[in-house]
Amino acid sequence: MLNLRVAIVSESFLPTVNGVTNSVRKVLDYLSTEGHEAIVICPSAGAPTTYAGFTVHSVPALAYRQFPVGLPNPQVHKLISDFRPDVVHAAAPFLLGAQAIASANRLGIATVAIFQTDVAGYARRNHLGPATKLAWRIVRWIHDGAELTLAPSSTAMADLRAIGITRLERWGRGVDLTMYHPGKKLSPAAAKLRKRLAPTGEVVIGYVGRIAPEKQVERLRALHGLNGVRVAIVGDGPSVSSVKRELAGIPVTWLGKLGGEELAAAYAAFDVFVHTGTEETFGQTLQEAHAAGLPVVAPRAGGPIDLVDHGTNGFLFEANNESQLRAFVEALTIDPELRARMGEAGRRTVLGKSWEGICAQLVEHYQSTIAAGAVDTSGVSAQVSKEAAYEPTPAR
Repeated sequence: MLNLRVAIVSESFLPTVNGVTNSVRKVLDYLSTEGHEAIVICPSAGAPTTYAGFTVHSVPALAYRQFPVGLPNPQVHKLISDFRPDVVHAAAPFLLGAQAIASANRLGIATVAIFQTDVAGYARRNHLGPATKLAWRIVRWIHDGAELTLAPSSTAMADLRAIGITRLERWGRGVDLTMYHPGKKLSPAAAKLRKRLAPTGEVVIGYVGRIAPEKQVERLRALHGLNGVRVAIVGDGPSVSSVKRELAGIPVTWLGKLGGEELAAAYAAFDVFVHTGTEETFGQTLQEAHAAGLPVVAPRAGGPIDLVDHGTNGFLFEANNESQLRAFVEALTIDPELRARMGEAGRRTVLGKSWEGICAQLVEHYQSTIAAGAVDTSGVSAQVSKEAAYEPTPAR
């Protein structure tokens, strides 16, 4: 099958910028380059009408904690029915994705669901015991309807298997190996920013990501009192004020939201990259830091477990152990040779993880799912079982 028709139903899209949006954009860029056809269905929040030459359809949404949440709407079924895709790609499916999967099942269209947001982890972090169980029941209910679920990490795979998801494969994320490159340290933009961040040659500890409760950026308070260290934070979000209070007394430069070459220059100006949150299903910023040639310090939880080879390209600290976080950062601060060695190892880690290669793998998953569906739907009983797959079932 040379050319595919793909309906991407995403719970997030431009102008909202996050991991879901970024990966969807990369997939659309690849599909366009390879000559496939696609549409995008996303929550109404000021999204463009086209992207990469493909039509973007916005459906009604409500705002929840600064995020638009797409609502089930008859328009979704009609859009899928009219487009007649070969496959429906549900990105981080919730209400909108669940409806799309159900519609695709009724229409006999293959479905691939991308597990990307640890909703249950958020409930667990907030000590919402019953809500955690409910969240996993919802995750299972949604993903049971899809013919294939793609998970980004070994931890996510294990979590999904534990709740009974069986049609499961691993699919990671790519990284721009040209945009994020050790050679960017020599660029005028990086040199200028470096002078601003470390005017007297301090070691720069960088963080990139949303400033939100689930990112736990306040853990950087563990660096209080470290000599010769400056902290640089890239990102914005609802927790900026509270994090600033927690980091009082630490020399911090807040760089705000950055993208493109500005973000690449920021990575190039860092000496060490620190990730703080324990709820990452993947950890794209860690890959970007590795591509830029930086050693990474991150929690031994979720996606970072697969990305950081402890003692080789960075360090993994035990979740909630801020003393260990401090010790690892200090070790890198006082040893430039260790930083260089781990940075080089980090770059080697991501070689071969281009977005082109990762998206080619995704198309292979599309094709295998379409082929399997063609066999499964050859009889009436197979179609009935496919419809039944969407029906809610008790969590195991």
